[in-house]
Amino acid sequence: MSPGLKKGPSASCSTRCVRILADSDSLPHKCYNIPRRNLGGLSLLHVLCPDEAHGRLVDIDLERLVQKGIRALILDLDNTLVKWHEAEIPPEVDQWVDEAKAKGFKLCIASNGFPERVRTIADRLGIPYVSGALKPRRTPFRKALMRMDADSHETAVVGDQIFTDVLGGKRLGLYTILTRPLSRKEFPTTRILRGLESWVLRRLIQEGYIADWR
Repeated sequence: MSPGLKKGPSASCSTRCVRILADSDSLPHKCYNIPRRNLGGLSLLHVLCPDEAHGRLVDIDLERLVQKGIRALILDLDNTLVKWHEAEIPPEVDQWVDEAKAKGFKLCIASNGFPERVRTIADRLGIPYVSGALKPRRTPFRKALMRMDADSHETAVVGDQIFTDVLGGKRLGLYTILTRPLSRKEFPTTRILRGLESWVLRRLIQEGYIADWR
């Protein structure tokens, strides 16, 4: 068992990555016991805590998701699939998408980005998309589910931001996977949120809901 983890396996993470207690069995985990204080009975920490975390998109264990019953993936674009404001798809990401398709996964991009850029990258990858998403609203995630013809219980959200990808997915009851951003370059408002995100991650570590990734 890896240091810092309690019952059950963790996400398979690279260096400097948060390791999240994964719900891959029926055993009780500490993450189920987060005090319920806000948001209609759910604590703020609860709705901001991802189910898994990985250093990169390509580190996600697709076979393990299959075993968990996940059959569809809603993918963030900037700093998850490609670097922010760039259109070049890394070869390893292209290969990972092909592997996911081969394993039978349905894929859809959900991005707050402009339609033309999102469409260009989605077309290259051969997958549907939702642009101008305004995450963490529920609507773009619902649209992505419709475009994949997928149910929420079989769908995971993958992205690099807690306050858009993780929070948005949690609001719809989706499995959530956090990745580290591909680049330090990002939208100015995102940089502001990163400070608050760092505080949330520190709290999750202090409360013992995730292991220290530093």
